[in-house]
Amino acid sequence: MNKQHEYKTTIRWTGNLGKGTIDYRSYERSHTINSDNKPLIQASSDPAFRGDKDKYNPEELFLSSLSSCHMLWYLHFCAISGVVVKSYKDTPSGIMEETKNGGGRFTKVVLNPVIEVEEESMKEKAMDLHHKANEYCFIANSCNFKIDHSPVVNVAVP
Repeated sequence: MNKQHEYKTTIRWTGNLGKGTIDYRSYERSHTINSDNKPLIQASSDPAFRGDKDKYNPEELFLSSLSSCHMLWYLHFCAISGVVVKSYKDTPSGIMEETKNGGGRFTKVVLNPVIEVEEESMKEKAMDLHHKANEYCFIANSCNFKIDHSPVVNVAVP
């Protein structure tokens, strides 16, 4: 039997300016995201969709989820494979295409991790483990498109 894990969050719309959704311009897209007693995330839609540029939007959170999940699996596989990672930073990017009906979907995501490993001898294995991390990443496995990777592995300066 497969193990199942249940996740819950609370999304609360905070953008009612007094008239609700009486028309498209009458409300803000602001909302909060919360889970248990964790810090509140201030969110909105992308500015292209009348959102607040100073708040996270769902598209940024989606990229962050993909990147974070990949990183966690990657670090796990490095740890059990003898690859000592000293630092990890990713700057993921994605393309979302709008459809004629106003909907849309992501068609491309590229993860761009820059990793520092402890020794030169670890570089090749460090590169290879990105493939394995992608195979296991829960979020990537939930997508209907391929997640690309453009990793760079450097040796940490002592």
